Amino acid sequence: MIKTRIAPSPTGNLHIGTARAALFSYLYAKNQQGKFVIRIEDTDIARSTKESEQDIIEGLEWLGLIPDEGVSSSGELGDLGPYRQSQRADTYRPYLEALLATGDAYWCNLTEAELEKLKSQAEQEQRQFVLRSPYRDQKQEPTEKSVLRFKVPDTKIIFEDKIKGKIEFDNSLLGDFVIAKSLDYPLYNFVVVIDDELMQITHIIRGDDHIANTPKQILINRALGFKPKQFAHLPLVLAPDKSKMSKRFGATSIREYREQGYLPEAMINFLALLGWNEGNDREYYTLGEIIAKFSLKRVQKSGAIFNMQKLDSINAHYIKQLSQEKQLELGREYLVKNGFQLSQFTDNQLNQIIQLEIQRIKKFADIGKDIDFFWRQPEYDSQILAYKSMQIADIITSLEWSQKLLYNIEDTDLQNIEHIIKTAIQVDNKQMGEILWPLRVSLSGREKSPSPFEIIAILGKDESILRIKSAISLLV
Repeated sequence: MIKTRIAPSPTGNLHIGTARAALFSYLYAKNQQGKFVIRIEDTDIARSTKESEQDIIEGLEWLGLIPDEGVSSSGELGDLGPYRQSQRADTYRPYLEALLATGDAYWCNLTEAELEKLKSQAEQEQRQFVLRSPYRDQKQEPTEKSVLRFKVPDTKIIFEDKIKGKIEFDNSLLGDFVIAKSLDYPLYNFVVVIDDELMQITHIIRGDDHIANTPKQILINRALGFKPKQFAHLPLVLAPDKSKMSKRFGATSIREYREQGYLPEAMINFLALLGWNEGNDREYYTLGEIIAKFSLKRVQKSGAIFNMQKLDSINAHYIKQLSQEKQLELGREYLVKNGFQLSQFTDNQLNQIIQLEIQRIKKFADIGKDIDFFWRQPEYDSQILAYKSMQIADIITSLEWSQKLLYNIEDTDLQNIEHIIKTAIQVDNKQMGEILWPLRVSLSGREKSPSPFEIIAILGKDESILRIKSAISLLV
């Protein structure tokens, strides 16, 4: 059975790159009717925190990436745990001792001075420095300063990466690397091999920033007689200038996007398209549809560019797909977050404001920012009341015409108000722009805003007339 995993270190919030690696691991497992595991690599005691672990788990589950085994918000799932490395300390010692016994690992007492001497000698001989410790063929008793090194054979590592194809490493260029500081203090490249074997992981899908670790892990895997693992190294997520993704080009953690009002459906859709496509121009996929279509053969080999405009476009699409009940719920939540008082409007007015914004916003954090005029009398330069080359007298005439018409309208329902005003403009042989532009600006105080019909329907007759009068007073 196919089994994949994501194994983040809880030293910060869930990063975009980690979330995408988790998604691709999840997609591959589910497409192959396999299992997806979440393992927490928290052996970095100084930097690991429970808060970060919680953020990672909540973020993955918010995206819909629910593990079949491993750490979850409801506790550990599966019987191959524990799934936190900090709770597996007793697991690793026998395997370290096994490597010592076979001579594949050795205690190294190399001092800093000896190391510098070896580096200096390589520099003088104009050759690349590759550590082959003088202690590698000696039986050494460990001291407080000893480290356990893996004895790298002078062979080649060749494996077929499921994304990048054939990859070859010359081990003669790989130094004897440290796998533990003591029998009770194993390091990452060692413990990850043990955990993957014991948790029956078959496929390791991760960012290609890990590719330098792969030959080390393959060597340890072989030395211990474990089953070979399949590797797939994803291209990194890059900023628009093709540099490493950073905050200069947008948020880097899932939490930040979640707080800004991006939807999980949109994030999953967007992350899947960061380096994968079905072979066409299709933009919108549900998680289930991506699972059905997913193949590592369709993952690109080059870096995936993080395009905020694309994310915004996808999110706007999914906002419109929400049920009206959910739209209103999230709309109210984010209006409050943005500092708007809801009590001054009726439920019907609030619902109209939110539905108006749903058609315009890219994320819920934007709601209300361009229509704050609903909450307060707008302040603006009277010059923007003019449509094209209208003179002051023309603007006043236009506004007085609108004011008089509005006095005689009883029902300010959107469709009714639009029908009455447009019909009156035609009957009185008025120019549409010379009526609607000054009217809209008088109501909103903005050159760009919703239509005057939408604004009147929400503000109501009395407030709308008050604002028209205020605009006229600016001109006289």
